[in-house]
Amino acid sequence: MRIGPAPEEFGNWDGLLSLILESFAYMEGRIDPPSSALRLTPQALAHRARAEHLYLATGDNALLGCAFFAPQGNALYIGKLAVSPGAQRRGVGARLVAAAEALARDLNLRCLRLETRIELTGNHAAFARMGFEKVGEKAHPGFARPTSITMEKPLW
Repeated sequence: MRIGPAPEEFGNWDGLLSLILESFAYMEGRIDPPSSALRLTPQALAHRARAEHLYLATGDNALLGCAFFAPQGNALYIGKLAVSPGAQRRGVGARLVAAAEALARDLNLRCLRLETRIELTGNHAAFARMGFEKVGEKAHPGFARPTSITMEKPLW
């Protein structure tokens, strides 16, 4: 398995979108509002990859996982972390987080940051096992209750 920045010539935006949608499919009917992943397009992913750091997990010529990393103040934000259902529970997500940590250190950022939906308690626990701590809650527009939590992993 290879984990690293997307190659300059990467162009499989349809495949990347499929990976994200398959990875996030279990959330359907569990989270409110629905995931923003449902509004993604191949063009939007290509645009995001030009503005942020796209990292891929690949093996046997297949996309196994991905994540977008973006500096956000003194943190590196991890967005759209996705692992193919067939590759889950094999350390792909943890290796993508480790790649984020290495990039954050290279950029001299003090922590990793991510958001996960309030209903996805399994994700909260998985990220806590990787060293993330809950640092806040927020509500999507139009919601009076918290809909997501922010978690950070200090790097020093």
